[in-house]
Amino acid sequence: MTGPRNWLANALTRLVAGIAIVVPAALLLGASPAAAHPMPHSVVQLDVYRSSVSARLELPVSDFSRASGIDLDDVTGKAVPAAREKAVRSYLAEHIRPTTTGGTAWQVGIGAMHLSATRQTSTGPYRELTVAAVLTPPAGADVRHFTFHYDVIVHQVVTHVTLVTVRQDWANGQVDGKGTTQVGTIELDVRHMKVPALQVDLGPGSAWRGFVAMLELGGNHILTGTDHLLFLLILLLPAPLAASGGRWTGRVGPRKALTRIGGITLAFTAGHSVALAASSLGRLDIPSWPVEAFIAASILVGAIHAIRPLFPGREAVVAGVFGLGHGMAFSFVLAEMHLSTGQLVTSLLGFNLCIELVQLLLVCLALPSLLLLARLRAQPVLRLTGAVLTGIAALGWLADRLGLPNPVARAADSAGSHTTLLLIVLTLAALTSTGWTLATRMRSAPPDGLRLRPWWPDGRRTS
Repeated sequence: MTGPRNWLANALTRLVAGIAIVVPAALLLGASPAAAHPMPHSVVQLDVYRSSVSARLELPVSDFSRASGIDLDDVTGKAVPAAREKAVRSYLAEHIRPTTTGGTAWQVGIGAMHLSATRQTSTGPYRELTVAAVLTPPAGADVRHFTFHYDVIVHQVVTHVTLVTVRQDWANGQVDGKGTTQVGTIELDVRHMKVPALQVDLGPGSAWRGFVAMLELGGNHILTGTDHLLFLLILLLPAPLAASGGRWTGRVGPRKALTRIGGITLAFTAGHSVALAASSLGRLDIPSWPVEAFIAASILVGAIHAIRPLFPGREAVVAGVFGLGHGMAFSFVLAEMHLSTGQLVTSLLGFNLCIELVQLLLVCLALPSLLLLARLRAQPVLRLTGAVLTGIAALGWLADRLGLPNPVARAADSAGSHTTLLLIVLTLAALTSTGWTLATRMRSAPPDGLRLRPWWPDGRRTS
């Protein structure tokens, strides 16, 4: 039988043991997540071209200063002081050493750098040093397979991690720069106390992947290019109307309306296709702001024309001339990719082909509504409303592209993010207009069902 003294001793022992377990556990479980103090990591983003690789380094300033011995913590502006910039270049050149898989060194060029404020998930805000670099292999070496010796920061800050990603790789179908593919991580091997090199293997790549990616990019570009679509649609708006005495009066026959709409579409297509090919293949270095301002001005001219005819019957010629400017704007997308001649030709074909296909689809969807609108009594009000709204957007764009940012331009640009809604609205409008037209024709058909010549819904014969 256990005596009272032994029972008391056992109880005290259990109590002490419980406290020894529960208290540390409570302290650990109740600790603030900030106690772990996660640190920001570095990022190396690669853009893979035909004969070189561009790298964008994103380096936390605090860790960089600690590892390099170059104090940047006290720099408040965006520019790195000249004396320290030289030291940064030397340090980076020493710690970025790509080689071929056989061990032959690549050339490393350190470009522009600047400081900025940023943040990463769970780390909070911090200062970042961003540096551009160009990695060039020996002649004939493969840019898709190489050994990346890189130990910036990692060689001194043992907890630091560098993420290596690919942002642009035409041969692998990455062309829009909106997403990245992770290649690997670089960190200290604590077992051997070394920073192992990263073996970069981007696969074989193919021209077909680049072509398909450019098809998709072309389609997205025309759908999100609110200014390009608005210019074409505002020119098409008065196409079914007749002009007389400096005013839009009445309407033309359906055959003539279709001819005008087709001519405007084809002329705009020819204009921007020629300019796109010439600008891209000629690798013309054209400033973007005059071209973008020209596009805004073209939309403004189209809006005024929809209110009062400026060039009735010559819309196709105007569409072709203004299309040249729109084509130059399209070429900026290709120029940013730094493609080889072969890649550029393939990209030009895919990019322009999908632009034309999507543009044709949108015109076909808008066609029934354009023809129906010309026959409605509310046509003048609807036309003027659309023209005024388009003119306001064009003025906002023009001011913005001449250096005067404004909310009108921002609102107009945001319309390009609602492409699904645009397609739904155009499709519903096309179906409704077509259904209304067919129903009206059936009501106006002769009793015997014979119809020798085309009819308008109101029963008027066309010439």
